[in-house]
Amino acid sequence: MRDIFLRACRGERTAPVPVWFMRQAGRYLPEYQEIRGKADFLTMCKTPELAAQVTLQPVDLLGVDAAILFSDILIPLEAMGAGLSFVEGKGPVLDPPVRSDEDFKRLHPIEPEKDVPFVLETIKILRRQLADRVPLIGFAGAPFTMATYLVEGGTTKSFVNIKKMLFSNPALFRKVMDLITDVTISYLSAQIDAGAQAIQLFDTWAGVLTRHDFRDAALIYARRIFNALRPKGVPMIYFVYDGGHLLDLTALSGADVIGLDWRTDVETALKSLGPDTVVQGNLDPCLLFLSEDRLRERISEIILQGLQAKAHIFNLGHGVLPEIPPEKVKLAIDIIHELSA
Repeated sequence: MRDIFLRACRGERTAPVPVWFMRQAGRYLPEYQEIRGKADFLTMCKTPELAAQVTLQPVDLLGVDAAILFSDILIPLEAMGAGLSFVEGKGPVLDPPVRSDEDFKRLHPIEPEKDVPFVLETIKILRRQLADRVPLIGFAGAPFTMATYLVEGGTTKSFVNIKKMLFSNPALFRKVMDLITDVTISYLSAQIDAGAQAIQLFDTWAGVLTRHDFRDAALIYARRIFNALRPKGVPMIYFVYDGGHLLDLTALSGADVIGLDWRTDVETALKSLGPDTVVQGNLDPCLLFLSEDRLRERISEIILQGLQAKAHIFNLGHGVLPEIPPEKVKLAIDIIHELSA
């Protein structure tokens, strides 16, 4: 197996630097669009053969050093009793939202083998079809991010409902977070048992919190997850989007790897994280629009800064955008491998 991703996760410098991209299996690929034209998004997530096929596309087409399970972070919320749909042009909708103790009664723990068997079956198919070519990453949304979707009822710009609950009804907030945390532990544990060789926890919305509130409303729950999964023995990655002001705190999460978005460069991030940290990231996805020469320069800067870390995994600072030409994604991966070899 090409294991440079796993070796880097465990703190080993590798040549070349391993690379995978968030949303590497997605809308920018014509091969994905062909499948998407025959099935809606949730059907793709819940059909193991389709989810596995989409997961493998960037491995086969682009030469990434890790595959990441094709699914969605909100899948466990639906299994917990939340109504979930994806509306064209609007994104995910959770209806009705959870904003009261009465609403909370609709939610329940999950048994992954019974409630989300399609996720576990997808992982098993992928391990067979990958045939140990590259490792497989499983993932989940972090509790604060999941609670945000659950309480807001979907995406938001104000975060007023989740913050209102946090500050005016902390007892209900803690109940929601405790339940989501327990569900996430069982969900990721089941993914690992099914064959996931690393996991990433996405805290997409924790960056909207102050440092004080991040500690109390997000970090403690992420730590519970990492501590519970530690005996499983697989590398764990924590990615807080827009979390440059929180980096020294994310270093306390218990994760093996800290993911960086593009707003804070690697060198600056390491001043907060410390040099004995494995980092992942962090090219601005829009830089893939650059000419080849300019893209090479920007990739080179990140690779050089990554040498200051204990180990470095190259990634984007967020997911691949649908507008990015697939050939530019492939070019970036080839440049990363060439320059870091």
